[in-house]
Amino acid sequence: MDALLSQIAGAGDTYVNVYLGFLRWAAPILALLILLRVCLPLLTFRREPEIWAWLILRDGKKLAITHWENVIGRHRNSDVVIDFPTVSRSHAVLTRYDDGSWTITDAGSKSGVFVNGEQGQIFALTPDDVISIGGVEMQLQPITRRQEQRLAQIRTQAGSFFGSLVNVVLLTLFQILCCLGLLLGGAGDHGQDILLGFGGIMVCQWALLLFYALIRRSSFEVETIAFFLCTMGMAAIATVVPGECVKQLISLVLGLAAFLGIGWALRDLERAKIMRYLATAAGLGFLVITLVFGREINGAKNWLIIGSLSIQLSELSKVCFVWAGASTMDRLMNKRNLILFIAYSVMICACLALMRDFGTALIFFCAFLVIAYLRSGSVGTVALAITSLGFAGVVALRIAPHALRRFANWRHIWEAPLDGGYQQTRSLMCMASGGLLGLGANQGYMENIFAADSDMVFATIGEEWGLILVLLMIAAVVVLALFAVRSASVGRSSFYTIGACTAGAILLVQVILNALGTVDVVPLTGVTFPFVSNGGSSMIGAWGLLAFVKAADTRQNGSFAVRMNKKGRDEDE
Repeated sequence: MDALLSQIAGAGDTYVNVYLGFLRWAAPILALLILLRVCLPLLTFRREPEIWAWLILRDGKKLAITHWENVIGRHRNSDVVIDFPTVSRSHAVLTRYDDGSWTITDAGSKSGVFVNGEQGQIFALTPDDVISIGGVEMQLQPITRRQEQRLAQIRTQAGSFFGSLVNVVLLTLFQILCCLGLLLGGAGDHGQDILLGFGGIMVCQWALLLFYALIRRSSFEVETIAFFLCTMGMAAIATVVPGECVKQLISLVLGLAAFLGIGWALRDLERAKIMRYLATAAGLGFLVITLVFGREINGAKNWLIIGSLSIQLSELSKVCFVWAGASTMDRLMNKRNLILFIAYSVMICACLALMRDFGTALIFFCAFLVIAYLRSGSVGTVALAITSLGFAGVVALRIAPHALRRFANWRHIWEAPLDGGYQQTRSLMCMASGGLLGLGANQGYMENIFAADSDMVFATIGEEWGLILVLLMIAAVVVLALFAVRSASVGRSSFYTIGACTAGAILLVQVILNALGTVDVVPLTGVTFPFVSNGGSSMIGAWGLLAFVKAADTRQNGSFAVRMNKKGRDEDE
């Protein structure tokens, strides 16, 4: 009898090993297929400019107005170029509002803006008004309601619901394979937690897809990418701290709520601009609260501890910062507003410096560079900011010993493999042992390394799931950033364009700092990998940023930030 039981157990072990071996090949192949299906549409969609009005000059020449905020000037990078000596480089800003009305604002020009012979700072326009810019007269002719409907009909389709359904089916299969591999690879007493974690992700993605079907939205690419990354994060947590799978699932649900809530707010551009005041106050308030009541962990005072709950409010401040920076405040080129935003950014970075959270401060600074360039168009402004960062960095290293130690260890980790370079040397060795396909679920050593599920999650996945999968994770975030940039050229409003590009930049910078810091290409900053690293604040912040990327999608039935008419097409009201 004992011999028979031994044979059965041996046969079971053989089947488990066969499955785990199959999973090492199946996981990267299936992940590659999923990402190809969702990434190609984001990188290849046609970018047709949407014409919202025409500027008709006295000689009959018609200039197309393709955005909701348009800089009119002599500079070749202006949205509407009028090459006339008396026209300033950035002369005026022409703005469209949700109700279809238009205004023109003087952007600090030398000769001013005149409407019907009267000079002023801002005018509400009608088709009969005569506009004079640098002596060049013109009239605004908005498109008709029928032309707006035609514009919606010819807009690039976001894909079919059936295609999104197939993508979610493939992702679900991938999740089932990964979950089964983790259970068979040695889940111990945490099998139920792992099942709840992966099962919860599947329920969330299917529920969101069905919700999109109800509101007649067919685009699900960026959400599929996010759920794929969440799946890889759950796989790392199931290995390192399986008892926190349910906690991460709750964070995912809260992140989805933030994603949909911000999406609802962005649906009305004027409402989104009004809410900038709340976002601005919240972004700074979160940091002040952490500075006053926070607890210092690993040299940085960036955690707020409430009972057994730990919150990193700086992750939520990122979303607020993007919101505040993207708001045009009705006047795109208003220097006063830009100066106020610079002052706001300085206060944000000052709080982070006092908290000694220089990794997050670097992310905010990169976000500021993107916003400053997109709002001002000035390379000089960006160059000055980068120079200032150099001086600030030198000061920071002198007043923050833990930051100086990290820089001192950079590129010297093998000189102190048991001290300052312990995490990174182990990460490099573990990733090397994982190779292209990984060692298999629950078969790695990284679970014994500090922060293997957060700051060092890149190495944890690389060891167990292979180099191919971690490169696909990086590629997925790169595609999100590229999609935001590609959408910028046809963006309706600078609010959506700046918000999407800044959110994409933040996600990309976090990936660069996390992944390259793990392998010692850049200094280790303790920055999380979006959607992957363990942590509720990071998860909520990542989904909040994704809402800005989603809102910039101008494809037909693509973004929930665009209203839909009774026929199921986007409408522009």
